[in-house]
Amino acid sequence: MSSLLLLLAFLTSTAFTLDFRYHSNREMEQYLVQTNASNPDITHLYSIGRSVRGQQLWVLALGVTPHRHTVGIPEFKYVANMHGNEVLGRVLLLHLIDDLVRGYRNNESRSLQLLNSTRIHILPTMNPDGFDGADTDCYYSQGRYNYNGVDLNRNFPDAFAGLRSQDGVDEERREAEVRSVMDWLKTESFVLSANLHGGAVVASYPYDNSNSDAQLYDASVSPDDDVFVHLAKVYSHNHASMHRGNVCPDTGPFSDGITNGYQWYPLEGGMQDYNYVWAQCLELTLEVSCCKFPPVQQLPAMWVDNREALLAYIQQVHLGVKGRVFDSSGVPVQNALVEVKGRNNLCPFRTDRHGEYYRLLLPGNYSFTVSYPGHEVLTQELNIPYGPDTFSALKHDFLLKAISPQPGGSVDQATPSCNYTMRLSGGGGTHTPTWTAVVVGLGLMAALPSLIA
Repeated sequence: MSSLLLLLAFLTSTAFTLDFRYHSNREMEQYLVQTNASNPDITHLYSIGRSVRGQQLWVLALGVTPHRHTVGIPEFKYVANMHGNEVLGRVLLLHLIDDLVRGYRNNESRSLQLLNSTRIHILPTMNPDGFDGADTDCYYSQGRYNYNGVDLNRNFPDAFAGLRSQDGVDEERREAEVRSVMDWLKTESFVLSANLHGGAVVASYPYDNSNSDAQLYDASVSPDDDVFVHLAKVYSHNHASMHRGNVCPDTGPFSDGITNGYQWYPLEGGMQDYNYVWAQCLELTLEVSCCKFPPVQQLPAMWVDNREALLAYIQQVHLGVKGRVFDSSGVPVQNALVEVKGRNNLCPFRTDRHGEYYRLLLPGNYSFTVSYPGHEVLTQELNIPYGPDTFSALKHDFLLKAISPQPGGSVDQATPSCNYTMRLSGGGGTHTPTWTAVVVGLGLMAALPSLIA
């Protein structure tokens, strides 16, 4: 990869100015390559895969250790342009990169604190092929889908369908862009994320889908609903107008500028539910413009409207508590269950390959239960303060005690199975559930909400 980036840097050696306009995929690549080449100490450029037409899905990581994970430093990500014709997110994320790098170089406190405490991954376009075919219309769907005509935000394994059935999956039917993101989630222990869309101005949070118990237009409530509501309000209230809840004439009104995804409209196979259930990463869907393809002259003001919200949301990766789980020999262990009383997650949260766990929680008292084969179940009470103000969650390690073997007996304390949460390096394959791809033709769909997120 390094030789490829050097070649790209050579080929794009002409200075690139990040102005307020819609840059082509080639220009965007040029900007990322040059930013990385000029700031190798705080940036790392890598690709998570290719689109159907073979375009690289570039990610720029920012932080003081950008090339690799550091124990105790949470991983954060922003993804934009999942729908090729929803384009403001591309502009916002490129300018966010510029803002963070310039701020760090100028010794600005906010940028220094964010990059010192967090590893930030930015994928400006998840659907470069769709962008190439996009029309500048505010509402029509030309360019929404990938090159195969598939809506990428209906193409992930569905959380609720997956828990009912995990057999007979043909992964070859998964789109290239979706497979790339799924593989990406196996290689990094992301803690917090957001994906940027257009067509409304609102912060939407899980669940997007539901089991049969939820009624249409009721909320589909997750075990971490209080955290999700808080995260959504952080973005909406730091945005210039989202918190009003009535920015767009044809959507809303949304109280506080936020909504439960399912309560707004049901969505099967969405990316934010997949992140939360199977990758332990809390994700929001941020709708950032009424018009999917805003006029160029509006871009500077839209950046100003979103800048503080984008930065404040990153800072929320420091909510709650973080630490490691050690076995009786003092060795950090992978796949130990770290569960919080009253939060029965569909897939229990586990430690990663470094023995780390991260739990985003609001301030308060919580009871934790930690279990690992061959060791006694550990229960501890923790009082958790508000971490974002200090750019650090509460740090707490759990030390386990081995079970004493009983005469004539054996130890059998297997942790519950949820194989699709396993990290790539953990030796377990990712088993994904049955799904149904939704392939629709181009053109305006009858129901406008289904063209938004």
